Amino acid sequence: MMYSFSDATRFIQSADHVLITGHLHPDGDAIGSTLAAAWICKSLGKSVTLANDSRVPDRYLFLPNVDQIQPAEEIGRRFQYVLALDCADEARIGKVRHLFSEGVQICNVDHHATNDLYGAVNVVVPHASSTVEILMDWMAELGLPLDQTIATFLYTGLLTDTGGFRYSNTSPKVLMQAAKLVGTGIESHHLADRLLETVSFRELQLLQVALSTLTLSSNRKVAWMVLTQDDFKGLNATSDDIGEIVNYARNIEGVDVGVLFREESDHFKVSLRSRGLVDVGEVAKCFGGGGHARAAGCSMDAKTIEVVEQQVLHAIYERLGGLPV
Repeated sequence: MMYSFSDATRFIQSADHVLITGHLHPDGDAIGSTLAAAWICKSLGKSVTLANDSRVPDRYLFLPNVDQIQPAEEIGRRFQYVLALDCADEARIGKVRHLFSEGVQICNVDHHATNDLYGAVNVVVPHASSTVEILMDWMAELGLPLDQTIATFLYTGLLTDTGGFRYSNTSPKVLMQAAKLVGTGIESHHLADRLLETVSFRELQLLQVALSTLTLSSNRKVAWMVLTQDDFKGLNATSDDIGEIVNYARNIEGVDVGVLFREESDHFKVSLRSRGLVDVGEVAKCFGGGGHARAAGCSMDAKTIEVVEQQVLHAIYERLGGLPV
């Protein structure tokens, strides 16, 4: 897939003010890249507004400048130039799209193989570990120096999207980038503790409920869990409290695919993780979602959780060679 940093640079230089956003329900890469992109745009002399469809999850509130990411509904103007980060398609931008002016121009910077190239400028690098990896390359081309603030944003995205440098997207390049960032003097151990090790009590309560629903396929290659709306209401929890609960299903010895089915008010969310036999990005794509080969998700409008389970599990079993016996 072809891309050009020079096109992205010209895009920013042509704008007086840039709206910067990541995907709804932002993770560490979406938040880190939003903050890093703001730093880049300001370095190029541009004014910025940072917005997201969803509120910033509590685990990221310690990051510098994170309070500048505003809820879309609190912004009272429209924007001609938009920098969209870590969004595989325009729908992932969510309510922030209501802030686009007529004839909006979008610069789409992303690392998802399922990206549909919705921007006027597309910097899409599927082999990159994360969107912050792409931004760090862009900074190098621009000759922008690293300081501890920008390094914190970039390291947040690298750390979280590689699962603490454990996932298969942890390339030699990623480790060299991480070394450069640590070399600025950031407290990488502190970031790892806050971003990977610290969980809320509500997340543990949700995990307890989810584990009580844990089910394994008869061939023990697939494991799944379910969380209902009543579960969330009973614990006064939100989707921000889910964390990486789905990994507990995938991490069982012998299991290749872990799934978390989650009931929302008018649809169901499906989170998928894989060790390697199944490309869960392709599974999610079957249902209008997307992501990566090892981590993906989708939303479904079926009437019952049983129908969602049946459809998703069937798609997984097909890729494992057929229904388990």
